Amino acid sequence: MTSPADPPERDAAAEGRRLLAVTACPTGIAHTYMAAEKLAQAAQELGYGMKVETQGSIGAENVLSDSDIREADGIIVAADKDVDLSRFAGKRVLSVGVAEGIRRPERLIRDVLNAPVHRGDGAGAGSDAGSGGGLLAGAGGGGRERGTVYKALMNGVSYMIPFVVVGGLLISVSLALGGRTTPQGIVFDSSFWQTVNDIGVIGFTLMVPVLSGYIAYAIGDRPALVPGMVGGWIASHGELYDSKAGAGFIGAIATGFLAGYLVLWIKKVKVPEFVRPIMPVIVIPIVSSAALGLFVVYVIGPPIAWVFEHLTSWLGGLTGTSAALLGVLLGLMIAFDMGGPVNKTAFLFGAGLVSQNPEIMGMCAAAIPVPPLGQGLATLLRRGLFSKQEQETGLAALFMGFFGITEGAIPFAAARPARVIPANMCGGAVAGAVAGLAAVADHVPHGGPIVAVLGAVDGVPMFFVAIAIGTVVTALTTVTLMTLGGRPTAAVAGPSVAGPAPVAAESPAAEAAGSALSGHLTVRTVRPRLAARGKEAAIREMAGLLAASGHVDDVDGLVAAALAREEMGTTGLGEEIAIPHAKTDAVSAPVVGFARSEGIEWGALDGTKARLIFMIAVPSAAAGDEHLRILAMLSRKLMDPGFRERLLSAGPDAGALVGILREVQ
Repeated sequence: MTSPADPPERDAAAEGRRLLAVTACPTGIAHTYMAAEKLAQAAQELGYGMKVETQGSIGAENVLSDSDIREADGIIVAADKDVDLSRFAGKRVLSVGVAEGIRRPERLIRDVLNAPVHRGDGAGAGSDAGSGGGLLAGAGGGGRERGTVYKALMNGVSYMIPFVVVGGLLISVSLALGGRTTPQGIVFDSSFWQTVNDIGVIGFTLMVPVLSGYIAYAIGDRPALVPGMVGGWIASHGELYDSKAGAGFIGAIATGFLAGYLVLWIKKVKVPEFVRPIMPVIVIPIVSSAALGLFVVYVIGPPIAWVFEHLTSWLGGLTGTSAALLGVLLGLMIAFDMGGPVNKTAFLFGAGLVSQNPEIMGMCAAAIPVPPLGQGLATLLRRGLFSKQEQETGLAALFMGFFGITEGAIPFAAARPARVIPANMCGGAVAGAVAGLAAVADHVPHGGPIVAVLGAVDGVPMFFVAIAIGTVVTALTTVTLMTLGGRPTAAVAGPSVAGPAPVAAESPAAEAAGSALSGHLTVRTVRPRLAARGKEAAIREMAGLLAASGHVDDVDGLVAAALAREEMGTTGLGEEIAIPHAKTDAVSAPVVGFARSEGIEWGALDGTKARLIFMIAVPSAAAGDEHLRILAMLSRKLMDPGFRERLLSAGPDAGALVGILREVQ
C-alpha cells in the first residue's frame, strides 16, 4: 500500500467520477470505520468524489440515498457481514472483505470502474464480484469461506432463539399449572392448558425449519429462504422418510447449508434475459425446494431411519448389562442431538419399557434436563464468555431444563457444537450413570425435575443428586472448553502490573480527555509505556490499568472477554494501532484505557506491530451507544498520521497524552 509520505498520483480518469462505498464488519466497530476512512482518504488523493456508508453497531450512518446511487459510477462494498445489494441493481459493484478496504483502498477504487454490473439477484457482500475478489481472508486471518459459514450459522441461531424460548416456556407453564402424571405421560385435565401446550409445541416445531431457513438465507439471500425452511421441515419430520425420529437440529444445519449453496449454484446458471426477472421469485425457490426435499427424503432420510432402527435393536440387547453402563450410554445419547434420531432412540427405548422396567426411564429422565440446566448454569458462572442474548437464553434454558425440555440447550449447541455437545454428553452420561446405580425409577415417559415434583419418581433424592452432578459437570466442561486457549493463566492482581513508572498525579485540568472521552478515559487509565511484550500479556496489563478507574469488578473476567473477542478476529487495525474491546459484566460502567508499547505482534492487517493500544470495556447491559460512537470517532481520528505521531512522540507524562486525546471529537 502506498505510504502517506508517498501519496498516489491523481487518476487521470477521476475527473467528474462519483464513487460510493459501504463498510461493515461482524462486530460493527473499529474495522468498519477504519475501512471507511481509508477509502475516503484514498479517493480524495486520487481525485474521486466518494461517499461512504458505515454499517456499525450503532446503526447505519451516512446512508446512501437513491440519488447518490443513481449518480454513482461504481460502488465498493467492503464488508465481512451480509449487506443488501438489491438497491445497487444496474450499478458496478465490487464486493470484498473489510480487510481489503483497509489494506488496498487505492486498488479497489481503480478496480471498481471495471467491476461487473450488479443484476439485483445477488446475496450479500460475500459473493465474488469482480477483480477485488470475494473469498478473501478476514480480519482474523482465516479464509473468507470460514467467515461465511460462521455468519450463516449465527444468523440461523439468532432467528431460532425466540422460537426455542417462546415454545419452551409455554410448554413449561402449561406443564406446571395444568399437567398431571399418568402411565402414558403428563396429560392435561383442562382444555385451556392443553391449548397453551399446543401453542408451545407449534413454536418448537417451527424452531428447526427456522434455523435451517435463515442459515440458507444468509448464504443465498431471499431465494434460499423457502428451500431452507422446506428442507428443515422435512429433515425434522421423520415420518416423511419412514423414521420415528427426525434429523433434529443437526439435520437442520445440514439442510440450511445445502439450500444456501444450492441456490448460489443455480444463480450461476446462464439463462435467457427474459427469464432473469422471475428467477429469484419463482424458478430458484421451486427448483431448489423440490431438489433439496427429494434429496432429504430419498438420500439423507434412509440412513437416518436405518440408524434409528439399529440403535433401538442394539439398546434392546443391553438391558441385562450393568445399570451404570446402560445409564452412561443412555445419557450420552440423550444429550448428543437433543431431539434428533440418537436422542429419540434413547427416549423411546426408555418410554417403551416404562411399565416393565421404569429404572431405564429413570436413567433417561435424569439425563434429559442436564443439557439446558448445564448451559444455563454456565452462563451464570462465567457471564463474560457469553453475549447478552446468550445470557438471556441461559435463564430460559434453566426454566426449560426444570420441565424436561432438552431442546432448551439447542441454541448453545448450534452456535458452538464442538464445545457444547461434548460438554452436554459428559453431563448426561454422569447423570444417567448415577441414576442407574441408585435404581431411580420414573413411571411416566417424561424427564426433568418436574416428574419428581408431580410424584412420578421413586428415589427422588438420588434423582435430584444425579441431575445436580450432571448439570455441574456440563457447566464446568462448557466453561473449560470455551476458555481453553484463550483463558489467562493468572488473574491480574491490580492496576499496577510490574514495569512502567507511575503516572503523574492527576489534576482537574488533566482529568477528562475532552467531550468525546470525558468520564471514560482519564490519567488513571493512561500508561505511557506497557511492560508486556505479547498480545495476551498486554491485554492482561491493560485490564489491570482499567481497574484503576474503579469500574472493573472482575479483572479476570474482563481479560477472558477481551481474549474471546480476539478469537472472533484481531483488533489489530494496522498503522501500529490495536483497540481490544469487550462487552462484559466484569465492568460496571464504560471505561477506556490507552497505553504505548515498543511494538507488540497483534495480527494486524498490514503486518505492523501495535504501538498505540486502546482498550474499551462496557457492561453487557449498557444502555445507549455512546461507547460505540467514541470508538467510531477514535478509529477515524487515528487515521490521521499527525495525530498518531503526536501520541508516539509525547513524553512520559500521562497528562500530556490525555491532552492530545482531547482532540477526539
